[in-house]
Amino acid sequence: MRRILALAILILTASFSRAQQQTPPLAGIAHIAIRVRSLDAAREFYNKLGFEEAFSLTGKDGKVNESFIKINDHQFLELYPSNPDNPKQASVGFLHVCFEGIDLEAIHDDYVAHGLTPTSVRKAGAGNLLFTLAGPIDANGAAQNIEYTQYQPGSLHSNDQGKHVAEDRVGDTIFSVALAMRDPDTARDFYLNQLSFKSIAGDPMFLHMPGNSGQEVEITTAASLGAKARFILRTSSLSKSARILHKHEMKALKSNDTLTVSDPDGNQIMIRQ
Repeated sequence: MRRILALAILILTASFSRAQQQTPPLAGIAHIAIRVRSLDAAREFYNKLGFEEAFSLTGKDGKVNESFIKINDHQFLELYPSNPDNPKQASVGFLHVCFEGIDLEAIHDDYVAHGLTPTSVRKAGAGNLLFTLAGPIDANGAAQNIEYTQYQPGSLHSNDQGKHVAEDRVGDTIFSVALAMRDPDTARDFYLNQLSFKSIAGDPMFLHMPGNSGQEVEITTAASLGAKARFILRTSSLSKSARILHKHEMKALKSNDTLTVSDPDGNQIMIRQ
């Protein structure tokens, strides 16, 4: 009987170990995509926060249709200009979050093995690997678009390593991004049970992503955030961040250990030490 019990424990332990190994880690938040009314106004705003444009992409008409604002060598804000003549591009606000994968093929195959239907891994316009996944219903009533990328040698991102990173910037890292959902409980269940995110004790709406980045997503309600973007920047010195904001005469709401500023479109940037 003891031998049978010991064998059962051994099998369960091995199964658990395999399950743990089958959860590919994420390196962190790669970018947050936002559609803005004025690309010039948005770039000027983020430049005052200390963030420079690393590069941009243009369309066939020669106009910039995507601006990459650099937070650090692995994290960016992607700004897309609105287009009143195109209903799909007319509204402004949060578009999607993109996670950086350590091994994108492994993540893709793991999702497929668990019954999810990600798109095939392909090379995107900037030269990195990419796939997308339809998530829970978001604030706009559509399936959330979740992107995954793996930076590649020779890509626009990789070629910008060590460049366009100013010393005087209000934050060093995107720590968390808010995801406004029609049904937060269903969305939370999806991230926990389908994407292997981890719950945080005492704060059910913040979830750790798999891996060692320590970064999080916040599942919130469509009513509280709407179509706006909200993300948290980490800084090594909140007083330095406050001085940068004061220098550019930018109003910030201070609450305990957080400074909050809004961009020209009402998206919220929270700065925490």
